[in-house]
Amino acid sequence: MVFIHGKIYTMVNGVIADGWLRTENGKITGVGSMPCEERDGEETIDLNGMRLVPGFIDAHTHLGMWEDGLTFEGDDGNEDTDPVTPQLRAIDAVNPMDRCFREALEAGVTTVVTGPGSANPIGGQLAALKTGGTCVDQMIVKAPVAIKMALGENPKSTYHGKNQAPVTRMATASLIRDALFKAQRYLDEKKRAAEDEDYDEPDYDGKCEALIPALERKIQVHFHAHRSDDIFTAIRIAKEFDLDYVIVHGTEGYLIREHLAEEHARVLSGPSLCDRSKPELKNLTPASPGLLSSCGVKTAIITDHPVIPLQYLPVCAGLAVREGMDSEEALRAITRNPAEICGLADRVGALCPGMDADFSVFRGDPLTLEAKPEQVYLNGKRVL
Repeated sequence: MVFIHGKIYTMVNGVIADGWLRTENGKITGVGSMPCEERDGEETIDLNGMRLVPGFIDAHTHLGMWEDGLTFEGDDGNEDTDPVTPQLRAIDAVNPMDRCFREALEAGVTTVVTGPGSANPIGGQLAALKTGGTCVDQMIVKAPVAIKMALGENPKSTYHGKNQAPVTRMATASLIRDALFKAQRYLDEKKRAAEDEDYDEPDYDGKCEALIPALERKIQVHFHAHRSDDIFTAIRIAKEFDLDYVIVHGTEGYLIREHLAEEHARVLSGPSLCDRSKPELKNLTPASPGLLSSCGVKTAIITDHPVIPLQYLPVCAGLAVREGMDSEEALRAITRNPAEICGLADRVGALCPGMDADFSVFRGDPLTLEAKPEQVYLNGKRVL
């Protein structure tokens, strides 16, 4: 197909006021300014000046892990029988038939990162998925994309009632360190065994195996952290083990934004369209993404679905604009920025040759409350 006469938001090469975009076999094969050369056998779609934007990306959700309309039966996000569970994989819990996948797609959200909740200091492996499909294995963009770790109130409150560690921030950090130290020693022993035939490999340990890619910086660590002290603890642990880390939520990040900029920290900011439901959220403000971004902190906007239903991701970006965030940067915060932060920018988050053909067509500003996609394309196929 070729789309002509569209206002194309490439997110890498600016905005093309009157442009064309060509797709083939699920990929974008060309983008440029009008006029567009016609090709035999090609379907032409005239956008008549409508906006063409990349598929939106939510970099932190629990989509398919807490299923819509169910309680315990559909609650597969927290294995709170053990505080350290890096071996658990989101793809083994996600139900692609949850109707929230369809609602996300209808809002133009074509890629999500989903995974375990924050009950455990180490919760498991996050996965990046497309929002269309019936088999999770065919929806994977990258899995695992990160290991989920959590600091602060959630692990404390989960295990306090069980009379089990952690019940303090000290214990939470200690459990994370112990697991990483153990995995590093396990990795060193595996390497020595590979080099010395007289040295036996250590017995298989699924937890250590799951943490090795993080220690080798092959996947990220996503730290759940709301308070500023917890954010600093995440950075401290990341430095100790040379982890490729991302701060998730970062509710008080705007209060320490200069420090985060100095550390080159990346923040998945949100949810903001919600109440201050626990003490850690007392400084919650929808101005946070804009304040972080204006200070040079690479920021993405998230819903934390089902905390905020995923279809309201562009509304959250619009709220950030209302609170002072630059509108183009807000659009970037739900397209290119989450793709770059999560290591997915080779496939999604922009409109340029070689990228997956995931995009939406809007009549007006996609970040306004009344905005709704006229068309949505996923992997080059029209799904709306």
